Amino acid sequence: MIKKLTDSVRYIGCDDADLDLFESQFEVPNGMAYNSYMISDEKICILDTVDKRAADTWMNNVKEALGDNKPDYLVISHMEPDHTGSIKALAEMFPDMKIVGNAKTFAFYDQFFSYDISDRKMVVKEGDTLTLGERTLTFTMAPMVHWPEVMMSYLSGDGVFFSADAFGKFGTLDTDEDWACEARRYYFNIVGKYGAQVQSVLKKLDTMDVRMICPLHGPILSENLGYYIDKYRVWSSFEPEDKGIFIAYASIHGNTAAAAFQLKELLESNGAVKVAITDLARDDIAEAVEDAFRYDRMVLACSTYNMGIFPPMERFLNQLKAKDYQKRTVALMENGTWAPAAAKLMKAQLEGMKNITVLDTVVSIKSSLKGETPDTMVKLSNELLK
Repeated sequence: MIKKLTDSVRYIGCDDADLDLFESQFEVPNGMAYNSYMISDEKICILDTVDKRAADTWMNNVKEALGDNKPDYLVISHMEPDHTGSIKALAEMFPDMKIVGNAKTFAFYDQFFSYDISDRKMVVKEGDTLTLGERTLTFTMAPMVHWPEVMMSYLSGDGVFFSADAFGKFGTLDTDEDWACEARRYYFNIVGKYGAQVQSVLKKLDTMDVRMICPLHGPILSENLGYYIDKYRVWSSFEPEDKGIFIAYASIHGNTAAAAFQLKELLESNGAVKVAITDLARDDIAEAVEDAFRYDRMVLACSTYNMGIFPPMERFLNQLKAKDYQKRTVALMENGTWAPAAAKLMKAQLEGMKNITVLDTVVSIKSSLKGETPDTMVKLSNELLK
């Protein structure tokens, strides 16, 4: 797909509609977009290549966009293989093309590739520029958003910010869906741990006249940029995005699940505006992580298993810790036929996270509720709604 974005910038990336798991772990029912761009001025500059899965399609786009011209530069914003899978093919086709990156870019390049580009490297650092003619690219380093070598670029004149993986989302470009949902799931599962680093990039962004954001995944953002930037401000600060209660349950035979839904109904009948619920054994774990960060309160409902935490819940808690989950209020429910122990163990996990308030009231179930509503559940509901 080739699309004109400004007088000098064209989109030359492509969609991968057949991809099932991004990074071999995240479900992508609507596939994935690998974005690449071409700037045409007195000099021609390509920004990033694509995953090897889409290399042939991308190379055809490059040839069509170039026509009889040749690229002078390839800028590598991010060395992750979904953006560098076609570097060798492009470098072989255009032996005079310079390859632009920072010192860490090329250190990583040598770890991935044996193809020698040592005589073609152009090493840049924070604030360095690349003059293309009437327009200039200015490079800004974005370490740990979400790899150490990440580099973003600002194109003067056109006001285009090439943001690497920031502001990306799951899904192909032709997917008709709300941006925030899949961008949020993408952010918290891939970038989210590095909130402080994202905040640093946003401060740099404030000094630029940005009229368009071009990420390496997802749609090009050219309208209402404040909306997208504000989302990133909230997400990267670890503050809740919405007032609401997220119930995550891990149930072996369905009784813990029934109790979780009973609590949901109680909360809603008592005035809770938003209550989301998920089955950690069956639903997308990445979406569960997304919802945990989205809302200000969370309930963990878990069966005791081998005197421990039922594995789907344990996996979820490990994911939250890895993503630096913080600044939330959490309530606990447990179930066990002879020795309920999940609540104590979940609380111990949560105590290792930052600024987590664990409510004192615990709903402890022996096997099943059998339709009754225990006083502790009523009390817990009231505490969650304060």
